[in-house]
Amino acid sequence: QVQLVESGGGSVQAGGSLRLSCIASGNTHLNYWMAWFRQAPGEKREGVASIDSEGGTAYLDSVKGRFTISKDNAKNTVFLQMNNLEPEDTAMYLCAAVWASGPPSLEGKWYDYWGQGTQVTVSS
Repeated sequence: QVQLVESGGGSVQAGGSLRLSCIASGNTHLNYWMAWFRQAPGEKREGVASIDSEGGTAYLDSVKGRFTISKDNAKNTVFLQMNNLEPEDTAMYLCAAVWASGPPSLEGKWYDYWGQGTQVTVSS
């Protein structure tokens, strides 16, 4: 089992920045994908950014150039730096993980472990 705990959400004005963190604990593994998903009320969940154990990344088109996913292996932590936030980024952001290799996916169906989420609200 793996436990994921997110933090760093909050309320900001458009153009602002937030940094989300996700700490993984439990039965970790050498080969993994970790990702951030988001879901707004009434909307489908979508993959925002993902990273694999070698540092390979994938991003949702609408966040490219604004969001950066990174990791600290020693602390089993993955980060999502979000800059130039837009009202459309408002959502619950969830961290997810799965033990896998290859280019990291942005499809939620592949992920086994999920955190509880942290709310991000961007006002215009």
